[in-house]
Amino acid sequence: MMALYSSENCLDCHRVRFVLAEKGINVEIIHVEQDRAATADLAELNPYSETPTLVDRDMVLYGTWVVAEYLDERYPHPPLMPVDPVSRSRLRLAMYRVHRDWVEAGEIIEKSSGEKKIAATKKALRESLIASDDLFALTPFLLHDELSLADCALLPLLWRLPAYGIDLTPKTTPNLCKYMDRMFRRDSFQRSLTEVERALREGS
Repeated sequence: MMALYSSENCLDCHRVRFVLAEKGINVEIIHVEQDRAATADLAELNPYSETPTLVDRDMVLYGTWVVAEYLDERYPHPPLMPVDPVSRSRLRLAMYRVHRDWVEAGEIIEKSSGEKKIAATKKALRESLIASDDLFALTPFLLHDELSLADCALLPLLWRLPAYGIDLTPKTTPNLCKYMDRMFRRDSFQRSLTEVERALREGS
């Protein structure tokens, strides 16, 4: 059986778990926080000892982009990337911008020890999402007519916004709020959540 070494509250791991759930892939998810032996195993499998790390038979893959695209190619239904090279490149560019403009901000908020830097990053992230609200009215999903790896990259971040202290309302971001409400109800997204991640939005 395929195995994923994962962390219970991790943007990158959540992204891969969402891909797995969307494709209905049978996988053993090993949360390293709950298993000391798994931490030692991970150190042998991955030179960076980082999650997510995917083990598929004799193959070991790490790096969120590598794992996500491998899963999409290995299990092509439902496809999470377009077929033609031009559309694939456009979607990869969208994912790159999601990561640079938004996901990296989430990582700073979670990991930085500088209060001023965190506050400035929260402000910039909120303003950027508000400014991008019209994007979420163009197509049913993020810049695409079907759910794609771009959605899988973005939604784990959006789920964590209340935990970051970032408030978005239908008044400030009507289209984004509709997108979040619809996507968070998606069965695959709900199945991708750990109990720790579910608690991030309790009371929100």
